[in-house]
Amino acid sequence: MPYRPEHLSHFPTLARMRPPRATVALAWLVAVGLGLAVAVMTYAPWVQTAIGDGKVSALDPGDRAQQVTALVPGRVERWYVQDGQHVDRGDPIARVVDVDPNFLSNLAAERAQVQAEIAAARQGQAVASIDVGRSRQLLAEGLVARRDLEQAQIKVADGAAKLAEARAKLNRIDVQLNRQSAQLVRAPRDGRIQQLNAAAGGALVTAGTVLAVVAPERVERAVELFVDGRDVALVRPGQAVRLEFEGWPAIQFSGWPSIARGLFDGRVRTIDPTAGTDGLFRVLIEPMPGKTSWPDRRFIRLGAKVRGWIQMETVSVGYELWRQLNDFPLEFGQPQGASVTAPVKDEDKDVLKAGKPK
Repeated sequence: MPYRPEHLSHFPTLARMRPPRATVALAWLVAVGLGLAVAVMTYAPWVQTAIGDGKVSALDPGDRAQQVTALVPGRVERWYVQDGQHVDRGDPIARVVDVDPNFLSNLAAERAQVQAEIAAARQGQAVASIDVGRSRQLLAEGLVARRDLEQAQIKVADGAAKLAEARAKLNRIDVQLNRQSAQLVRAPRDGRIQQLNAAAGGALVTAGTVLAVVAPERVERAVELFVDGRDVALVRPGQAVRLEFEGWPAIQFSGWPSIARGLFDGRVRTIDPTAGTDGLFRVLIEPMPGKTSWPDRRFIRLGAKVRGWIQMETVSVGYELWRQLNDFPLEFGQPQGASVTAPVKDEDKDVLKAGKPK
């Protein structure tokens, strides 16, 4: 039976009840809010993102901080620089000397002795060669035995062996002298002294001991983002990235990048084929051409922390909520320029041609 207003006459108490205006307004607000929520979840677009944390780095590996090491063992006799000092390529940083102060003079004396041995060996070899020629002529005339000729030839061979041994010894001494000439450690490139190993100044150092770290000042910056393995399979070179630099005020809406503020644009340059020790994959980000340049190097230095959002496919808000609640991976889209159908192999083309009616 349909409802009629006169039926309230049987319920006088209910007929006299009136709901409060606040309750009615709240009910309308809830109803309108639910309708708007359903409309937003159905029709509002949402840009999916792969989130990663990382740091600012240099695009060229040669522009990253470089360690300056000792080339020879010894002790640091003198420092030529201080922390924070600017250096040009080839400027001296420290001098490393051998523990023995007479090492270089001893090497020079040994080298002179070896040179004298080489001169004596050459002279002996020349005399032995003359003896060989004389013995060969006398043997032809029947004045000497063949044994004399053979002994003269043995002397020539011995002289050649002594000469080769002396030359090898001279080469070893020259190598030592060249290494000792590397006692003056120089800057490998232009930059600023970031850190000096003060402990090396009062202790013995070996070849390879780090003496200082030179940080470049003018580099082409990039960002290293570390992305989870579940999302990195969908990351492709050229994809747009939104970056939030450490210490830079920003308001981020990952699903609506157009209304975010304080973020900067980049694009994916390369993706590492293997993961690091923490199971994350490194994605190298470069500045996006034609967009606002990144903050000045005074504010964003190498090594500063960065948080990035790699933009993926566009879906509805409702689908994104459903995906997040079920912990599903990001939506997979066709790569740019890729065909939906799989390519036909050459052997399959032959089979199709053979079975195609004429």
